[in-house]
Amino acid sequence: MKKNMSSADRIIRLVISAILVTLYFTNIIGGTVGLILLILATVFTITSIISFCPLYSIFGISTCSTKQQ
Repeated sequence: MKKNMSSADRIIRLVISAILVTLYFTNIIGGTVGLILLILATVFTITSIISFCPLYSIFGISTCSTKQQ
């Protein structure tokens, strides 16, 4: 898997993930919507850790900067 996420993209995903987890565990969101958002937060965290987003590769998107030689 080739990295296709920039540092800014990873940080944004981690912040969104932290917000969603906090909202879920403080019972601000709950039920089915809360579980779906918790799963989304998990996916955001995993993709941030590995710096690879499968949807980006499907659509040919890369926010990772390329190095010029």
